[in-house]
Parts: sequence; C-alpha cells; structure tokens
Amino acid sequence: MEDLVFQVRFWGVRGSIPVSGPETSLYGGNTACVEMRCGRHILLFDAGSGIRPAGRALVPGARDIDLFFTHCHYDHIIGFPFFARLYDPHVRLSVWSGHLAGEMTTLQMIEKFMRPPWFPAKLDVCKANLTCRDFVSGDVLRPRSGVTIRTASLLHPGGCIGYRVEWGGRAVALVTDTEHIPGELEPAIVGLIADADLVIYDCNYTEEEMPLRKGFGHSTWQQGVKLCEAAGARGLAIFHHDPGRTDTELAEIERQAKRAFAGAFAARDGQIIKFSRRTASHDIAG
Repeated sequence: MEDLVFQVRFWGVRGSIPVSGPETSLYGGNTACVEMRCGRHILLFDAGSGIRPAGRALVPGARDIDLFFTHCHYDHIIGFPFFARLYDPHVRLSVWSGHLAGEMTTLQMIEKFMRPPWFPAKLDVCKANLTCRDFVSGDVLRPRSGVTIRTASLLHPGGCIGYRVEWGGRAVALVTDTEHIPGELEPAIVGLIADADLVIYDCNYTEEEMPLRKGFGHSTWQQGVKLCEAAGARGLAIFHHDPGRTDTELAEIERQAKRAFAGAFAARDGQIIKFSRRTASHDIAG
C-alpha cells in the first residue's frame, strides 16, 4: 500500500535555532527538516537539527535518499553531519542545491561547512555513496521515476529555493524562508502552490511583527492564507516557527489561522500527513 501514498513528515519545524523545554514540547524545537515519501521514494528537504531523528528513523533498507537544500543558513544545515545515513556504506545519497548557482557548487557548500574548525572531521568521513547535484532556480527536477519537482527563487538574504513536489496526482509545496512585499502576492510562489494539496509556508512572524522585521527574510501566516486562497491550495502548514514562540502562542496563531482558512494548521515535530490517490488523512506520530 505504501506505493499508493504520498506521505509528509515534519522532523523539524522551528526557525533560526533549536529550542527545548516545557514551553515548546508540543510543537517541537528542532530546526527545518521535512521528509516526503512518494511511494517508495524518500525525499528530505533541509538538514536542520530535525534530520538527526529522521536519520535514526529511516530503516536500514532505505538505500536511495535525495536531500534538497532550500539554502545554507545555520538552522537549515546544522544537522547534516549528524545524519546517520551519511555513514552507511549501503546508502546512495543524492544532495541537491540551487540557491548558490554560479557562486558555489553543492559539493563546495557541503565541504565548507563540514570541516575544521567548524566541525572536527571533513566530508571524507562519510561512507555513503554521495552524489552532489546542482541546478538553477526555475529548473524542473526529476530525481526519481514519477517524481517531478518544480523550483523557484524566494526573497531571502543570500538566496533561497522553493520547491513543489508532484507525484501520483498530488502536489506539496515547501515555501520557507521568504519575505513578502506588503500588499503583493508573489507570482513565483503562486505558481509553486497552485492547486496544491499542501503548502508548507514560512510563518515566522505575524503581520503585527513585520514592521520591525523588514529585511529579515521571513513571512506571516496571514500572507500564507492569502496565497493559498489566491492559488486554490487546500492545506496550509504554518512552518518555521520563531524560536521564542511558546506552545501557547503557537496554539493561538493556529486557532486564528484555522478561523481564516479551514485547511490551516501549525506543523509539529513528528507530525505525519498522508495523501493517497483518492483521500487525505492527518496523523500525529506517537
């Protein structure tokens, strides 16, 4: 039956820096990592601290894995050296990036942050069969049979890539680390999320907070709602939670967002969403 399911699992939903403690235990404190399973194909997006539990959970039989970076700020790469599958000689790992196209290759990016003095060992300690793949924003990627991934640039310091994953008649978009222009709906994002089953969107701030956060490269749940309504998307995952946001505060944001858009919810570490070719169901992992 897994061949008929498009599954999304949130391994890290926090932005900027991992957090822990009783005030963040419900929604979680790991930074960005999202797993998408298109049937038997395993796709990971970003390698924040959430990729560590993701690596532990992947069964030994998971031999072929694709990892896509949105960009390489600390919160999106910090977990990469702690991804257990890097050290499994039976794994074939393809790593993709496009935000630094023309400036730095994917391999150069990884080698720069996984080396002394920032990390005690170089990339050559990894035993997986590692392939680095470069693309340019706007490219259409086909990493596995039946999987199509569309890409677009997002407004974020240093550049960032948004992704739309299509498989089995379903579409899920990851649009994180992007700043909107007040009163505008970005055509590139509308294109990525058009008629999507789920949009995972950067909701780091609220509209009330944005005037003091101009230029930080993040957006709001209110903008996410506007985009989903304009593009005909059916679900909105509030993502990239501010590290200072408590569970109580996130629950209130979730309540307001649901009132504005029925398909909205605040993503949590461990949360699983499954889409079959006919129906969709939401489950929280134990």
